Amino acid sequence: MLILFHWLTQLVVRLVTFLEHTLLHITQPSRHSIVFSPAADLTRSKGELVAENALLRQQLIILHRQVKKPAVSQADRLWLVLLASRVKNWKEALLIFKPDTLLRWHRQGFRLFWKFKSRHRRGRPKLATETVALIKQMARENRLWGAERIRGELLKLGVTVAKHTIQTYITRVRPAQPTSQTWATFLKNHAKDIWACDLLPVIDLGFRPLDLFFIVDLASRRIVPFGVTRSPTDDWVAQQLREATPFGQAPGFLIRDRDSKYGDAFTRVAAGTSIRILKTPYRAPKANAICERFWGSVRRECLDHILVLGEQHLYRVIREYVAYFNRARPHQGIERQIPEGSTSTPETQGKAKIIAFPVLNGLHHDYQLAA
Repeated sequence: MLILFHWLTQLVVRLVTFLEHTLLHITQPSRHSIVFSPAADLTRSKGELVAENALLRQQLIILHRQVKKPAVSQADRLWLVLLASRVKNWKEALLIFKPDTLLRWHRQGFRLFWKFKSRHRRGRPKLATETVALIKQMARENRLWGAERIRGELLKLGVTVAKHTIQTYITRVRPAQPTSQTWATFLKNHAKDIWACDLLPVIDLGFRPLDLFFIVDLASRRIVPFGVTRSPTDDWVAQQLREATPFGQAPGFLIRDRDSKYGDAFTRVAAGTSIRILKTPYRAPKANAICERFWGSVRRECLDHILVLGEQHLYRVIREYVAYFNRARPHQGIERQIPEGSTSTPETQGKAKIIAFPVLNGLHHDYQLAA
């Protein structure tokens, strides 16, 4: 009895499912059925029928184009999407396109619509050219001024500009600088009051060591004094500093390394002339970069090309090179100027006769205009 009841229940479910599918197939429009399609259309509204008719006509227009593969324009896609939105069973009315294709066009249309809605709109009017030039001029001429300081100066002149706008133009004129003062900035601000000294070891032709002591003026790159010896003691180095500062002509600061040759005598001479000693950190040659640079110039331009015979020979060679270095050689660190002169030329440049004076027996030449 239980088995018979279960069998009857399954039969009833299958019969109901078949009737639902049959009724749904009959009521839906079908492009394969001529009998049931008009009957199903009787239950639909007039507006939906008109929209479906227009959807079918639009597809026929595309098919009637005399090409192998009809091209679908943007206008065709727009019309198909709009008409399909008015037809309830639009998937059944598509003949030459897949439903996924129409849905993709619909999504593309929405993206274009929201792109148009979120387009960049006109903001505040641009600043006048004169105002922009004035901001750049203030930023260029006043390195310590920030955006607020320049904004206050502009308000004093009756010009109102936002802080962010001023910051934009400041970054175009000068790059962002670190908050703390760098070593290069310190040297630039105080170079006129700073000297630097160092000892350069040299080996002569007999493989005997020599030491070359020199002091450099950081502002002009001028070699103040120099000395040559085989035994650079504390007293000898102190005497070189004493000869470099006659009649109290001394800088405010003197940079030196931590060599043991700079002893108590050197410190007393520096204190007697009110010089403050600045010691470089350990193993930090860049802290005394100007002297290191002069080291390289002396070796590349002089000592690498000469055999040093002894102390007196080295003194004569360095004396001639230092005279050339101070009075005739343009220096990169001071914008191609000469430490003890100027590279400016008279208006007769190119017409006057040029004379070449040999330096170090022709190793270098000093070119000058004839008088």
